[in-house]
Amino acid sequence: MNQKVRNFSRNWHRDIAYVFVGLIISFSISGIALNHRPTFNSRQYTYQTDPLQLNLTQNQDEITEDYVKSLIPEIGVANEFRTFRIQNGKLRIFLEDALAEVDLKTGEGETQFFGRRLGLAEMADLHQTTNPYWVWYSDIFGIAMIFIALSGMFISGGKTSFKRRGWYLALAGIAFPLVFLFLLA
Repeated sequence: MNQKVRNFSRNWHRDIAYVFVGLIISFSISGIALNHRPTFNSRQYTYQTDPLQLNLTQNQDEITEDYVKSLIPEIGVANEFRTFRIQNGKLRIFLEDALAEVDLKTGEGETQFFGRRLGLAEMADLHQTTNPYWVWYSDIFGIAMIFIALSGMFISGGKTSFKRRGWYLALAGIAFPLVFLFLLA
């Protein structure tokens, strides 16, 4: 590769990386957090847990949305009702920034109150938003990442060039996700 192509690649690689450095860091952090969502909620954390005792009907067919809404004053919260679910013998009442979970047989349970993880919650929201303007920006970012990856192959010359050393490292970098995609998924 001649020096002119290397200089072009280096300059554009550097400048595009500067433009997208904030998004690269944001997507990296929120991506790590989203990878661990079964054990870690990147958007919220529990800041208070209160015990709860409710007098529930023993007939599960009577547990409707209206019935669950009638329980909210008994729970003692002013949070807005979102939805409910019966799962594994428990009634889960989802409220704005709170969750009440009650054993259907005993009526015992707890209410958990949540707060947002500042910064991390917003990064996760960006990672998953469907706003059309953001989608366009993210698409441009994706194209820029492809350019950064490809232009990085032509920055070095000599012993560390793509032709001499880089191709097998790139091949390993391509093979690793393919192994996960086809063998472990």
